[in-house]
Amino acid sequence: MMLIQSVGAVTVMSEHDAEEFWNIILKKFAPTTWDNIEEEEPDAIDLEMLKAIETDPECHEFTKENDIDWN
Repeated sequence: MMLIQSVGAVTVMSEHDAEEFWNIILKKFAPTTWDNIEEEEPDAIDLEMLKAIETDPECHEFTKENDIDWN
């Protein structure tokens, strides 16, 4: 039996059990279509991020979360 170790509520289970559990999660929480997701207007923060993407070349570089100074 192959054991899968994970982080969170489920720590160790067989591959089969992990797949069954994942299917339950998908069935319960994953949308079956994108049609039922409401579209929202961008807020001020969204607009700032979009502007930065268009004008700031550094916005095209990936930064690890650990390297970000959140203060």
